Amino acid sequence: AAMPLRTALTNMLGIEHPIIQGGMQYVGYAEMAAAVSNAGGLGILTGLTQPSPEALRAEIRRCRTMTDKPFGVNLTILPALIPADYDAYARVLAEEKVTLVELAAGSPKKYTPMWKAAGVKVLHKSATIRHALKAQEAGVDIIEIVGYEGSIAGGQPGDEVGAWVLLAKATSMLKVPVVAAGASGTGRQLAAALAMGAQGVTMATRFVCTVEAPIDQKIKECMMRPEVDERQTTIVLGTLSNATRVFKNGVSQEIRQIENKGDVDFSEVMPLASGSRTKKMWQETGDTQDAMWSCSQSLGLISDIPTCKELLRRMVSEAEERLNRGAQCIVASKL
Repeated sequence: AAMPLRTALTNMLGIEHPIIQGGMQYVGYAEMAAAVSNAGGLGILTGLTQPSPEALRAEIRRCRTMTDKPFGVNLTILPALIPADYDAYARVLAEEKVTLVELAAGSPKKYTPMWKAAGVKVLHKSATIRHALKAQEAGVDIIEIVGYEGSIAGGQPGDEVGAWVLLAKATSMLKVPVVAAGASGTGRQLAAALAMGAQGVTMATRFVCTVEAPIDQKIKECMMRPEVDERQTTIVLGTLSNATRVFKNGVSQEIRQIENKGDVDFSEVMPLASGSRTKKMWQETGDTQDAMWSCSQSLGLISDIPTCKELLRRMVSEAEERLNRGAQCIVASKL
């Protein structure tokens, strides 16, 4: 049996495995978060999936009836794309004292003092080293470094850098604990992240393809097919400074064609990129060809639909085997 992996992340959050489930719009409900937390990882509710701050409060309380383990909430601050009362959402997280906030897209400066005063740990999702350094300065507890392989959002032209480089740089420069994100789905990657100096990994796409993910079964069956591999994603909305990696289908190809014409207004791609269209796919139709949906290159690493518990157990035991093998490469000196 696998021994537990202990890192600064598991100690800080009081979790068994150094694996976080990232925020996922219209997938990160209590069912998903509780399943991951009950499996020993850190489950995360997606804040803006809830239509109002009070609905989020209710979802946090519902999640507490489904798990007694720690869980967090993702808050993605994109006022231009999603107008919302961010201050009120942020306050609910402090009042409900969730274990962790996964903050994406917005500056952590504004809310970090309030969250920390409430005992909430703050993780900032950074797609670049410059954002990571700013987040460290703002006093966050953990920095999640997202490589270009992931379903990243944000970044400017020139920020197309993979996790291999970003992680090596971040772990050597940052003082706060680093978590690796961007297309992880295996124990090998968990081992590599830990060996590089990260304290764990965050996965989103891999958790979509689990028994407990509250989405249509047809989507999971599509994701696990051998031909749906690491080449089946594409980047959209880069021209609108919101580069997002999504499934390669007719909808995303059409968005790319509109963007290639140059000088794009969001209203032109809105009918294609709309959240309500994606929500309908996740929850009603299961038609992977008929919506823009985020996913990472980890598609190429997914070949089954395990329970969250099976997935985490398998990853941890594979990571241990890899770390042990790596340690065996060190030969004692003859001197």
